[in-house]
Amino acid sequence: MNYEIVDSFSQMVREKGIDRDRLVGIIEDIFGMMVRKKYGQDANYEIVVNMDKGDIEVFLVREVVEEVEDPATQVTPEYALEKTGEKLQPGEECVEILDLRDFGRRLIVTAKQNLNQRIKEIEKDLIYDEYSEKINDIVVGEIYQVRKHDVLINHNRTELILPKSEQIPRERYRKGDTIRCLIKSVERKGNAMPRVIVTRADSLFLRKLFEMEIPEIYDNVISIVKIAREPGERAKVAVESNDDRIDAVGACVGMKGVRIHAIVRELHNENIDVINYTDDPYLFLTRALAPAKLEEIKLDREEKTAYVYVEPDQASLAIGRNGQNIRLASELTGFKIEIVKIGEEEPKLDEYEMDMIEFQDDFGPELVQQFINAGYIKVNDVIEAEKEEILFKVPGLDAERLEEIITTLKEEFKEAEEEESVEGEEVLVDKNAEIEEPATEDESVVSAEPTELAEEPAEELEEGEKLVGSADSEEPVEAEDDEPSVTESEGEDEEPSITESEGEDKEPSVTESEDEPDELNETTALNEAEKDGA
Repeated sequence: MNYEIVDSFSQMVREKGIDRDRLVGIIEDIFGMMVRKKYGQDANYEIVVNMDKGDIEVFLVREVVEEVEDPATQVTPEYALEKTGEKLQPGEECVEILDLRDFGRRLIVTAKQNLNQRIKEIEKDLIYDEYSEKINDIVVGEIYQVRKHDVLINHNRTELILPKSEQIPRERYRKGDTIRCLIKSVERKGNAMPRVIVTRADSLFLRKLFEMEIPEIYDNVISIVKIAREPGERAKVAVESNDDRIDAVGACVGMKGVRIHAIVRELHNENIDVINYTDDPYLFLTRALAPAKLEEIKLDREEKTAYVYVEPDQASLAIGRNGQNIRLASELTGFKIEIVKIGEEEPKLDEYEMDMIEFQDDFGPELVQQFINAGYIKVNDVIEAEKEEILFKVPGLDAERLEEIITTLKEEFKEAEEEESVEGEEVLVDKNAEIEEPATEDESVVSAEPTELAEEPAEELEEGEKLVGSADSEEPVEAEDDEPSVTESEGEDEEPSITESEGEDKEPSVTESEDEPDELNETTALNEAEKDGA
């Protein structure tokens, strides 16, 4: 028997960690195949494997006959004497010990290849079974290769893969470094070796680090309710104590921050906010948006939206750099958070209900599509959102261009409102229209707010009359200095009424013409004559 080959097989198996009984079965199958190929399928043989000594023996059993008809099962007495040294009579069994060299080099190479293939299949099964049980567990390995799109880690002679998407941004990896990571998944396709995917960017990795560093969490005295995380930047962890005597936040931070600092260092100096969980959404939102100071919170529970009112100087703190704080708070609380600055006029939602897609000609279809992809479907979505948030969500957009877009959107609606105002207020008056009865209200006069009359209130006129004074007055009503006219709201700049001249900026055209009394008298006389005629 060639013991060198047997020893190499045994060494290979020891390195792979294959079960001994399973190995014995493989060796018996391989050598049985070799015997059948050399001596035929009807050959009677026995294989004995001694793993302690590294010894494998193959016995071929054949019948002793005077005349051989089937060499696979029969031998002559002379052959039996030569191989065994015993004189055997016809009818007895000849047990021959086979030497591996008797099979020939070609058959030995084939057997070794088959053995390697079988061992690899077993190895694949072992890796898949072992690491499938370790999913969501943290392991410690050694980096042995750093590539462009992934990092290869050696763990117990098994290759772990850390893809780019599962790495902490801006974290550097060097060959030979020890690294902690979380088993995320085990992929197996066809006959390929299973791929063990690990992660350092997943929120579950942060949860497991808390369990390792904080005994109270491992013992379930403190529970982690939820985690919101942006790897390498910031994380918010909501914790809750199951024992009233223990402060959840204090236990997580530790004496002088020892516990939390160990986690921060492991995560490449990632900022971690530990928050006391509460069922009260108002209080939970207040804690989640720290360090900003909130003045008021209004909740729309159906839409899961929170309107948070803050002072203008606190808005940037609530939003955070590139909208980071508000995103994490929204993920942690489950509410869509809208920041409202106190003291600033809030835009009415219905003022900007036009779709952004209608502005393709103004801003270009590609840019408009980027706004829509970022969630800004309506114009009011753009106008109400924080500029920092828009710049973060819309790629390739700078602050100057964004300011131009917002200004254009607001001007577009301002022009539309002015056109609607003019269409609603401009009413054509027929001076020759026949007046049937004095009207109690002048329905043609449209004003944004009620007007105040000079001195005594004058009766409002029918269509076709000019608003110059009372219907019973013989003298024109002249506006005194520094007093508003009949159609103006005192103290407020309002939209011009129908008696105002177009092109003048909110200045009434008739009732403030004190320098033209003759024209006013003529108009009054005309009105009196028309009444007498009626």
